[in-house]
Amino acid sequence: MVIHPIEFRYGNPEMKGLWSENYRFRCLFRVEAALARAEEELGLIPEGAADDVQKAAENADPVRAKQIEDEIGHDMMAVVLALAESCEWAGEWIHLGATSNDILDTATGLQIKASLEVLDDKLRRLLRVLLTRSIEHKRLVCAGRTHGQIGVPTTYGLRFAIWASEVARHIDRLEQLKPRASVGKMSGAVGTQAAFGSQGMVIQTRVMEELDLNEVDVSNQVVQRDRHAEMICWMAIVASTLDKICVEIRSLQRSEIGEVQEVFGKKQVGSSTMPHKRNPIKSEQVCGLARIVRAQVEPALANIPLWDERDLTNSSCERIEFPEAFIFTDHLLALTSRIIEGLTIREDQVEKNLNLLQGLNMAESVMVELAKRDVGRQNAHEILRRCSMTAVEDGKPLAQVLEEDETVTQHLSPTEINQLLDPHHYVGTAVEQVERLAHKLEMYLE
Repeated sequence: MVIHPIEFRYGNPEMKGLWSENYRFRCLFRVEAALARAEEELGLIPEGAADDVQKAAENADPVRAKQIEDEIGHDMMAVVLALAESCEWAGEWIHLGATSNDILDTATGLQIKASLEVLDDKLRRLLRVLLTRSIEHKRLVCAGRTHGQIGVPTTYGLRFAIWASEVARHIDRLEQLKPRASVGKMSGAVGTQAAFGSQGMVIQTRVMEELDLNEVDVSNQVVQRDRHAEMICWMAIVASTLDKICVEIRSLQRSEIGEVQEVFGKKQVGSSTMPHKRNPIKSEQVCGLARIVRAQVEPALANIPLWDERDLTNSSCERIEFPEAFIFTDHLLALTSRIIEGLTIREDQVEKNLNLLQGLNMAESVMVELAKRDVGRQNAHEILRRCSMTAVEDGKPLAQVLEEDETVTQHLSPTEINQLLDPHHYVGTAVEQVERLAHKLEMYLE
């Protein structure tokens, strides 16, 4: 019976595959084979045993491991026994000196490493999409908004560039995070490596080299969970950026604003009762599922303080926390890329909103120019505040009110006033900032 929406509604096959039960078993078998290889090289198990275990790891049946677990009630021992059954003769040498979490945590390290590479690719794709749109619209002037109110102009290119810069920072954080999160260990029951004898540290190093994982410096029975908490927090921050982007898209698609439009299929239905609706459902999905990713932060942080050398409280929630965080983050990155790629910008509506306030949003431009002409900044601000309030109360364009003000007309001609109120000439260095950022971030796309 299918229950969780991940199984039928959300997620991409590649990431789902990395957190499937079958892939998990394959990682566990692989770690056991790497341990056997290291122990044979050091003379701890008979010659040829590692090849036998390796062959068994490639052929062992995860279904059989599940059957054994149902019988004995221990997941890791079931893996050992299933692997031993697949060996020709070396089954008795499997898992020598290891504790369960040597294998479990190291297998998790393999899953994490592969999953972070998938997220890296998705982040870089989103970055490419955002940079493309920022360059495409670097000169498209639009109304800026603060506190939900129209302010001075900005450009759509700068908006996309701001999001791109944020995504690039997530890539930087990921590069720093990878070596801390993609780790394994062979430390034994409480971290002393006593069961491996004097060669414990060498065994750990060789196993991690075999698996291409980083090794912990020190450990108790488990890899310390601050590593995983950092990783989950990183995914929550990424999800929040995607939430931020899609909140803005939803706002700009409101009927009253109408500057953008999500892709809407020819046969797509917007509402079961209102046939005219074209809802931003993809952006809404991003915003909703971002909450699920953020919800994994609390259990990840709670997993850091375990009793003594370890307890089992982290295990059960990580079976949910890790797959959900990775699968949903991957899903949201892919979905946001598709949203941005297909986003329609209605330039006629952008222009309409830019001029909606009849020049009021350009009061700063006039204020700054008056200040430059020896009116003084504070005095100029008061003049523009007073004129703006008059324009609002009387329902007049700001240009008309300014042309009726003696102080203003002493310093500015009607032509100059109209030029200062043209929003297309008041975007500062927005275009240059977009171009500079695009050049800077080229390295992320190579």
